[in-house]
Amino acid sequence: MARASAIVLTLFLLAGCRNRETTQSAAPQNTAPATAAAQATTLTPEELGTLGAEMRKHPADAHRLLTQRGLTDESFAKAIRQVSEDPAASRRYAAAYKAAS
Repeated sequence: MARASAIVLTLFLLAGCRNRETTQSAAPQNTAPATAAAQATTLTPEELGTLGAEMRKHPADAHRLLTQRGLTDESFAKAIRQVSEDPAASRRYAAAYKAAS
């Protein structure tokens, strides 16, 4: 139950960050979607859990935290979905999320 709550909360925060980003002034961003997608698949469930906890603690910095790791909102969401499909990976994500919270 806690694992599912952590994943839902992370996705909720991600959606909130996406909405905030669209209201800010449009600044050119150098984002490489292919690189971000490749990066998302190489992050471990522990790294994703820690990142999710950091985003929860500092929602205003969520976009910066993602870009520091070469991720986009979409690639992060995709990585979270992949982790949630594997029960063992979900437990690892939840443990890291809880430890970093």
